[in-house]
Amino acid sequence: MSLNPDSYIIGNAISRGNPLLEAILDAGLPYTSGPQWLSDHILQGRWVLALAGTHGKTTTSSMLAWILEYAGMSPGYLIGGVPRNFSTSAQLGKTPFFVIEADEYDSAFFDKRSKFIHYRPRTLVINNLEFDHADIFDDLAAIQRQFHHVVRTIPQNGLVIFPNNNPVINAVIEQGCWCEQSQFSLSDSALTWSAALVNTDGSCFDIFYQGEKQGRVNWQQIGVHNVSNALAVIAAAHHVGVTAEISCEALCLFAGVKRRMECLVDVNGVRVYDDFAHHPTAIASTLNGLRENVGTETILAVIELRSNTMRMGIHACELAKSVSAADQVLWFNPPDLSWGLDSVIDASTCDSEYYESIDRLITQILQRAKPGTHIVIMSNGSFSGLHQQLVERLQQHAE
Repeated sequence: MSLNPDSYIIGNAISRGNPLLEAILDAGLPYTSGPQWLSDHILQGRWVLALAGTHGKTTTSSMLAWILEYAGMSPGYLIGGVPRNFSTSAQLGKTPFFVIEADEYDSAFFDKRSKFIHYRPRTLVINNLEFDHADIFDDLAAIQRQFHHVVRTIPQNGLVIFPNNNPVINAVIEQGCWCEQSQFSLSDSALTWSAALVNTDGSCFDIFYQGEKQGRVNWQQIGVHNVSNALAVIAAAHHVGVTAEISCEALCLFAGVKRRMECLVDVNGVRVYDDFAHHPTAIASTLNGLRENVGTETILAVIELRSNTMRMGIHACELAKSVSAADQVLWFNPPDLSWGLDSVIDASTCDSEYYESIDRLITQILQRAKPGTHIVIMSNGSFSGLHQQLVERLQQHAE
């Protein structure tokens, strides 16, 4: 049966050689990319609030969408994860405001521009910027170029929000910026937006606007990186008229995002967390935040190097340092990994080992799982079902 669609939306996971794609091209049928379709059919005429950066896009998008929802603004949103304050990852919304996770990955096989180039934001957050996606970017400068392309699209009455003292982001802005700028900091109270930690683990902090206290956030999240995330989204919400006081109230009720330090189970004092971290900076931020939260209790990190950049070994020299807050680290070393983990193990300051079998990895985790142990499973994929297998085995042992 022929469906005879009006157009085909081609995702960036589809490449030449795909049978359906080849048939579309041979027949001269109309096609477009997902980001372009969003631009043409969803984002036209809307106030787009885009959350960009190497890390934290899903979390900050979820935070901002929740703040606007709490404030009664009924925003549309598109989030690349499962925000726990909502029942869906996307909705059209009932107002002009639209929150979108703005990814720098390319759009399609025929459009190598970053996805966010299509979104034309009026409010843009650049939360951080590091080298990643080595499969499509040659170097950091290539990524900066894409970020500047999106900065070029912000209207004069728009706003770009970014942390202070970040030379990589500053270099992007210095290439040209035609809208207002707002910076935030965890240490410089002279900036427009700043925060002061009440708890060192980031679970409680005060928000300041132009040096004046606006409110306190006492929430379920941990980690100084999440305090930075909060500052960014509070500044973004302020741009569309939400007071910092209301934003603080909303964030106190922020339930987080699935797979972002999500506690899967607590069995006899053994806690298992699922975390999406797949870059050394994100790994370090997550583990440091947990360390501040749990004190001297045992942290066991279980890590799969799954992203294209990790599998290419681009960040190999940074991995040992990234896990220094853990007591023990178990790495999954699949047979097809193009480089060896021996150098990471040798450079580690904590107990580190690697395994080439999921079954052996689970056996090792169970042997180390004592009361007071926090097991953090880190992967941006399914990890071959390790999460569920481990939870089931722990529950069986408990019975």
